[in-house]
Amino acid sequence: MYTFSSKLKTFSFVLMAVGLLGIGYGFLTAPKDIQDVEKILAADAHGSHHEASGESEGAHAVSAEAKVKAEAEHAEHLTHVLHQLENKPWSALYVACIFFMLLSLGTLVFYGIQQVAQAGWSPVLFRVMQGITAYLPVGSVIFFIFLILCGLHFNHLFIWLDPEVVAHDKIIANKSGYLNFPFWIVRAAVFLAGWNAYRYFSRKNCLAQDESDDNSFYKKNFNISAMFLVFFIVSESIMSWDWIMSLDPHWSSTLFGWYVFASFFVSGITMIAMVTIYLKSRGYLENVNTSHIHDLAKFMFGISVFWTYLWFSQFMLIWYANIPEEITYFVMRIQVYNLPFFGAVVMNFLFPVLILINTDFKRITWILVMAGIVILLGHYIDFFNMIMPGTVGGSWFIGVSEIASVLFFLGLFIFVVFSALTKAPLLPKRNPYIEESKHFHY
Repeated sequence: MYTFSSKLKTFSFVLMAVGLLGIGYGFLTAPKDIQDVEKILAADAHGSHHEASGESEGAHAVSAEAKVKAEAEHAEHLTHVLHQLENKPWSALYVACIFFMLLSLGTLVFYGIQQVAQAGWSPVLFRVMQGITAYLPVGSVIFFIFLILCGLHFNHLFIWLDPEVVAHDKIIANKSGYLNFPFWIVRAAVFLAGWNAYRYFSRKNCLAQDESDDNSFYKKNFNISAMFLVFFIVSESIMSWDWIMSLDPHWSSTLFGWYVFASFFVSGITMIAMVTIYLKSRGYLENVNTSHIHDLAKFMFGISVFWTYLWFSQFMLIWYANIPEEITYFVMRIQVYNLPFFGAVVMNFLFPVLILINTDFKRITWILVMAGIVILLGHYIDFFNMIMPGTVGGSWFIGVSEIASVLFFLGLFIFVVFSALTKAPLLPKRNPYIEESKHFHY
């Protein structure tokens, strides 16, 4: 049985405490009204104001009309910037919240695939996967509360939730049959409940299999895993439209569901490798050998290439077609989010491919840990790129709110996952393929 060390537990509490303080600071320092925005813009302003004066009564009349129009546009601009700056701490929280929840979902999907494939190499890692997926219920509750707060207009992340915006925007109005709060929140409840139900019953069956004298619980897991994967394929695509793509409600991409999946799937696999390596370093998982680690590294490498294929396919097709409604998505990211946009490609493709393409490197612990940290950070930035431009526009920077949100959810993730690992033996004794997994060598 695994014992949650007091040092690691204390570390998780410290991360959560520091994170909560930083999140609170971010909300307290966010601008509250137009006057605060004007002060911020004045502090950041460069250059000088240009004034013009008329030379006739007609010119005065025109300039007065233009002045009224300019003042109205300026007021509208200030309101828009206020919403963006108010969104910043909410957006930072949203990125970290959805990233860690989907990371645990990616691990659950990988576990389900192993069950359906009847893989012989991975059963010794099942309890690690179940430990990571223990975060899914906790993350789901927090995320669902966040969505409700969005619907109650605590923030302006999803502009289509604002009736005034819908009334004046034909594109969003045409989507209101699908993008409306009651239907949206019901879909979220169904998806989260379905994923968590599979997580609960698959773990229950796996633990029951240890005490069983036949393979009935294993067969049950095979059946529900197959049903879960079908449900997941449908729900994941819709989830990506609902929770991420609708932040930019004028834009759409047929590849987006696959793109989001690749990002959190490789993050989940990477986390399995990281937790496994940590447990091995503490003297646990004696049946896990370098061949198991090597196979996890192969998946990290392969799905990183898959993610890059989807990244390039989506970008290249939209950029080449040059349709205004589509290209604006990438124009914003290239012009305003240049560093994180292209930095994510380096971290999620170039770095892992150059490192993990070497077979020997896939068995070297410190190299895998380094690659894993870069991949996880890179895909957090990937989610940052997907969410921030639609919620804060050009008013972005990685500050206290962003760092604190990551620290809080990382601390919560560590506490939940390693607490779950203490609840059951780390080896599923009665799995039909456990002996094959114990003696797996590649």
